[in-house]
Amino acid sequence: DARVRGQTGVLSERRGSYPFIDFRLLNNTTLSGEIGTKKKVKRLLSFQRYFHASRLLRGIVPQASLYLLDEDYLGQARHMLSKVGMWDFDIFLFDRLTNGNSLVTLLCHLFNVHGLIHHFQLDMVTLHRFLVMVQEDYHSQNPYHNAVHAADVTQAMHCYLREPKLANFLTPSDIMLGLLAAAAHDVDHPGVNQPFLIKTKHHLASLYQNVSVLENHHWRSTVGMLRESRLLTHLPKEVTQDIEQQLGSLILATDINRQNEFLIRLKSHLDNQDLRLEDAQDRHFMLQIALKCADICNPCRLWDLSKQWSERVCEEFYRQGDLEQKFELEISPLCNQQKDTVPSIQIGFMTYIVEPLFERWAQFTGDTPLSENMLNHLRRNKAKWRSLLHKQHSSSRSNDHSGQVTGSQEQTLNEEETP
Repeated sequence: DARVRGQTGVLSERRGSYPFIDFRLLNNTTLSGEIGTKKKVKRLLSFQRYFHASRLLRGIVPQASLYLLDEDYLGQARHMLSKVGMWDFDIFLFDRLTNGNSLVTLLCHLFNVHGLIHHFQLDMVTLHRFLVMVQEDYHSQNPYHNAVHAADVTQAMHCYLREPKLANFLTPSDIMLGLLAAAAHDVDHPGVNQPFLIKTKHHLASLYQNVSVLENHHWRSTVGMLRESRLLTHLPKEVTQDIEQQLGSLILATDINRQNEFLIRLKSHLDNQDLRLEDAQDRHFMLQIALKCADICNPCRLWDLSKQWSERVCEEFYRQGDLEQKFELEISPLCNQQKDTVPSIQIGFMTYIVEPLFERWAQFTGDTPLSENMLNHLRRNKAKWRSLLHKQHSSSRSNDHSGQVTGSQEQTLNEEETP
């Protein structure tokens, strides 16, 4: 058990305690089932633990890597940061301009903009080290669940924290929690979903008893990094304990299986008009909703950005499906590249997950320019996916029809040749 109980009583996870998911292990246990492979598996796990624990000196990136860009690139990155509150912010471009350090650069800037460094008396070197830990614990080989996604969610969260209905009541603690949760909400994501971890009997599924497995792992890993970096050790014990607990509450809210739970509660609050943002509990609930919105806001972005994210997430789904097929497991929903097309996946996602949440969010914010902008993008993007799906169906029918004609022609020729 790689969990560590700190003085605050919250269980964290040591960095490097778990190996990356290596499907050679799955191959050994699934196909051979031989007892003799246990030693090989143990050796492989030991190597992976060592590799993960020592990766980049446990989160310390050589400083030279931050200065590989020329002044033109750095100037463009600074210019982009001056517009970080704009909804058309291009996180892919920003990541290129910062040499792959979009999450660290963005968070350092936002902590400064919101006055969090001064308010909490944070040490900049320690803050930078913690953020590098977070960024490096995302898996760059994941098409979707990587540090760029975390930076994108954090930028969206910044936009939501500036909405007047919410901003007028937020405390520095609320803002820091919102930004930290956004940055770390998918840290160390393995690139496969919870059902995959459960059916392959992954150690994380066992550790968290098949309940919010990934979200629990993201939270406990974040707590572990906070403690290892000693970012908040100068604060009173009760303050750090509260921060760790609330981070968990926020990150666990991103579990898509709890979507209806939060929607029903939000609808009730809005219908009854009983949200009191002076109350810390109600503010925290709306921070949970804001993080949920930020996490799935891709369909509400400009088409060019939204399309990139859609293709990335589907690529990650398809990779999981290919692995499931390879190891003779049942292919998970949305993971079959032969049946689940990008347009059909996106239309379903928008219709049943994104639209209900963002319509309620717009109702909460009071139809602000940002909310209206997001809903307009959502509708236009959905229409484009419908058009692409229609073209796919038309092309498919055309090919089928062409095949049928060819078949009938062959039959006619055969009949003519028959004596």
